[in-house]
Amino acid sequence: MKHKKKLAYILAGAILASGCESLDYTPGDQMSGQTFWQTEEHARQAAVGMYAAMKAPWCFGLEFTFDMCSDIADGTSPWSDISRGNTFASGSGGVQNHWQYLYELVHRCNTVVRKVKDMPIGEETISRVTGEAKFLRAMAYFRMLNCWGGVPYYDETCDINEEFANLKNPRISAEELRQHILDDLTEAIGKLPVSWEPENLGRATKGAAYALRGKVYLFNREWEKAAEDFEEIVYDVHNRYGYSLHPDYDGLFRLYNGTHSPEMIFSIQSLDGNVPGYALDIVSYFGNKSTMRLIAANSIVPSTRLVDMYENLDGSPFDWDDVFPGFNAADSQTRRRFMCVAIDQGSTRVTSTLECDTTKVMDAYRLRDPRLNLNVITPYSHYLGTDAGSNPADKQFVLADPSKGGAPMEAMAFIRNSEGWNSYFWRKWIPTGNLDGYWGEYNRTPYEFPLIRLGDVLLMLAEAYNESEATEKAVVEVNKVRERAGMPLLNSGAAWLAVAGKDDMAERIRRERAFELAGEGQRYWDLRRWGLLEESVCDATDIFGDLMYTRTYQKRHELWPIPLVELDRNTSLTQNEGW
Repeated sequence: MKHKKKLAYILAGAILASGCESLDYTPGDQMSGQTFWQTEEHARQAAVGMYAAMKAPWCFGLEFTFDMCSDIADGTSPWSDISRGNTFASGSGGVQNHWQYLYELVHRCNTVVRKVKDMPIGEETISRVTGEAKFLRAMAYFRMLNCWGGVPYYDETCDINEEFANLKNPRISAEELRQHILDDLTEAIGKLPVSWEPENLGRATKGAAYALRGKVYLFNREWEKAAEDFEEIVYDVHNRYGYSLHPDYDGLFRLYNGTHSPEMIFSIQSLDGNVPGYALDIVSYFGNKSTMRLIAANSIVPSTRLVDMYENLDGSPFDWDDVFPGFNAADSQTRRRFMCVAIDQGSTRVTSTLECDTTKVMDAYRLRDPRLNLNVITPYSHYLGTDAGSNPADKQFVLADPSKGGAPMEAMAFIRNSEGWNSYFWRKWIPTGNLDGYWGEYNRTPYEFPLIRLGDVLLMLAEAYNESEATEKAVVEVNKVRERAGMPLLNSGAAWLAVAGKDDMAERIRRERAFELAGEGQRYWDLRRWGLLEESVCDATDIFGDLMYTRTYQKRHELWPIPLVELDRNTSLTQNEGW
């Protein structure tokens, strides 16, 4: 832990050095003086600076929030322009910030590649740090490829200290950019270690580079190449990588205070819950108002579509009409009678269940895929929040009939929605109580966050197999994920578990990815690459079916617009079609 703390302090310093929201292409290399780039420790510090840039909120530090741009989450920030569509524009703040911070990561990586090769240090260190830089640069450019298609390409020959005011490269094609990404990852595979010593946990590895290269191939529908890369780390083809599914789905998302899981292939480390800047800002978006009694929270919530997707415990499809006959066609007032109770004016207790059978409502959720209740706080379930003094206190999520008196209040016995929606809440990523005093920076989540994990890779491998006409092999990979979740295996007996063929399997993989990866920011990118973004766009509605807000779709939304300010800065840029 002593070494981890040291790494954390360096990381925090690097974050502070780059914390300005408006980068404006000021020099990104703050370590280029003649006293730097001399020792092994300098090389390590330079590497940490790259990870700091990667972890920044507008780079990959808000990865979990992209679910709000898909059908499995609803929200008000930070991507509301993109999510709702009606105000999505070239001047959208999120579009501009993501562009700038991704390029900040690219330029830091370029500086490291250019500088480290001439350092008077061991060749092994030079190789490894170069591999890290190539991996992170590929990661940044892969995101740009998915957002914008082809973009201006800068490699280590671009010295940001000298050229920051004159970055005028034109866009290269998507195909050219993809090849640069693949070249970087291939080189990274050759240079990165299979694993690092414990004090360097979180640095890129050979397995991470294989996984990311497989993902690049998968997104480009090169199924055989994708499968080969995923097989390398799933089946330890050439090395003993040591990856395995975490035995406890819930525990995988509650790794803190130095705990780690062999499921994590590449992740953001959150090393301390009490020191500012050491943990991701998940709680501000996913937390509820009983989470350390946050003033503002739950700006992103699980969608009703996500919750309704989860299967029954036996693997059969869930249908509200099986719980309450006529529910699907009922209006919101009728649905409220099925689900609402009355609470007292002081928000301390349920005074009447009215017409609601709360046990039946709870069973509608708890007799489902266990991942539902591990990912989502559902009606009448409990959550360990905090009282007015930030001490652990039990809270219940009730659907209170407003015509009967009181309203839920986080300071008392119930959970309140800060948006005023009758929506679900996230349980995934949200700390309970105060983690026995470990958690003190209330708007942060001190858990390790995966950017690539084995559960995701298994489902991508299944997809690559299925698209290569190897559906039986795809079933094997998906069943590994379902077994860990406690769900019955595909092709295990019941008619509804039988896989009818390639198309049926493709749909099952898509649903399984939603079940498994909810709250991790993968769904939006999946829908776009599957060509399903348009059909997934629908208005955001609450538990009763009432409208929360509208969403719109236009064909041009398939690629983001080049930010307006970048078009002004670089006149050689061209805009994407429709913008």
